Amino acid sequence: GPMTFEVSSSVTLLFDFWDVHGPAGMVLSVIVVLLLTVFYEVLKVWRVWLGSRSKLAQPKSPYAVPPSHRTDDGSVLESSPSESSLTPIESQPPAADTTNRYLLHGIQTLLHMLQVSLGYMIMLCVMSYNTWIFIGVVVGSVLGYFISFPFVGHA
Repeated sequence: GPMTFEVSSSVTLLFDFWDVHGPAGMVLSVIVVLLLTVFYEVLKVWRVWLGSRSKLAQPKSPYAVPPSHRTDDGSVLESSPSESSLTPIESQPPAADTTNRYLLHGIQTLLHMLQVSLGYMIMLCVMSYNTWIFIGVVVGSVLGYFISFPFVGHA
């Protein structure tokens, strides 16, 4: 293709079958690229938000003693039945937390893969040097950022 921006209504995007001829196909393609870009932006922010959530959900050390049992007198602690009954319960959450952490990490890895793929696909769309597609990507990016802004606030 040409290495300069052009305002034509025919372009081939990413795949052979995505071959655009005429204004109708162009409008549809711009909308698809726009939506892809919106999704890309939302995904990017959502991943960061998930990351901040997983940091909050990190397990505390299994040896953490509840504040109510923090006494200077160690002998009272040993003899207190509530403390001994607490111990087995105390050792359970970290395992569940670890599973959750790995699950979260797995999800984030998949999302990262999707984000990278989408990012390059969008870049390749832009590199069709079609002005309409380029505008679609820019508008999609702005829209996506605008939509995902509430998440940014909560992160």
